[in-house]
Amino acid sequence: MASTTGKNRSILAGLVGPAVTETPTPERGAPATERLNTRLTGLARVTAGDIKEKTLKLVDPTRCRMWERHNRRYDLLNESVCGDLLESLRSQGEQEFPAIVRRVEDDPAFDFEVICGARRHWAVSYLKNVEHRDIRYLIEERELTDEQAFRLADVENRSRKDISDYERALDYRHAVETFYGGTAQRMAERLEVPKAWLSRFLDLAKLPTDVVEAFGDVRQLRENHAREIKPLLADGASRPRVMAEAKRLAVQQAEMIGKGQGPLDAPKVMVLLKRAAAGDTMPVSKAGKPGTAVTNAAGATLFTLATKGSKKVVLELALDAAASNADFAEAFQRELLRMRPKG
Repeated sequence: MASTTGKNRSILAGLVGPAVTETPTPERGAPATERLNTRLTGLARVTAGDIKEKTLKLVDPTRCRMWERHNRRYDLLNESVCGDLLESLRSQGEQEFPAIVRRVEDDPAFDFEVICGARRHWAVSYLKNVEHRDIRYLIEERELTDEQAFRLADVENRSRKDISDYERALDYRHAVETFYGGTAQRMAERLEVPKAWLSRFLDLAKLPTDVVEAFGDVRQLRENHAREIKPLLADGASRPRVMAEAKRLAVQQAEMIGKGQGPLDAPKVMVLLKRAAAGDTMPVSKAGKPGTAVTNAAGATLFTLATKGSKKVVLELALDAAASNADFAEAFQRELLRMRPKG
């Protein structure tokens, strides 16, 4: 009887494969009949369709490439962006959730392409290559069309805050043309999202390059910014002014980033673009009189100066400016020397 039981266990092990997570696993040393019953229960649930087994693989990350339509900018991943994932992998010694991949047939350098799991791929590659840890990339292989791959990636990443609105918008713009004949309504139905919500992201993707670069870092650019900028660009009078200011800001942002400084934040960029749209190159004081904005090297407005008669100037401090006290003192001293009569 024991030999028959052992034979049945061997057959069932081959049929069921890896233990099913939803089925309780008996402790090591449990009676053979209990272990057999556990296997039978797992097999019955698989047969009944209650659960679906998946085959996972551990592979070398260098054998995996990013899908060309992956909705995450791989070049923006770094130790900061992936910090939480790196810590998890270090502490656990392995990847908890598998990446979704499909097999590559057209490139001998790779076996798979990653549909979902770019951060996991970057983190595992970093630990393997930089920290020389013995770790491999956990994957689940699937057969997917491009449209199915797009929808799967969108569902997995839609609620993630570490993918920027602009990255998602570019993905949607390409998808609506490639998979849905340019019809936003069809795409919205397939994604099961409101058309108005999708349209806002498609508008974001249509922003001119100069406007996008005016934000310095695409991760700062949100779909609500596109909603505010869209009417400014649609107006024939304001569009040239907005585009000119955007080009100026793009140059300034590139210079600041090149010097290792952080870019102007999105709210400041929006203020400057709106001022340009209104033709307001001179800020207006709270008293309603035109004034001159005094800024620091980073472009943050420190205070506004408005003349009052021939011998007086009204100064309005921007107490919420992203600047140090030294910035204020230096700027004030400079303006004081400039305005006071010599001698």
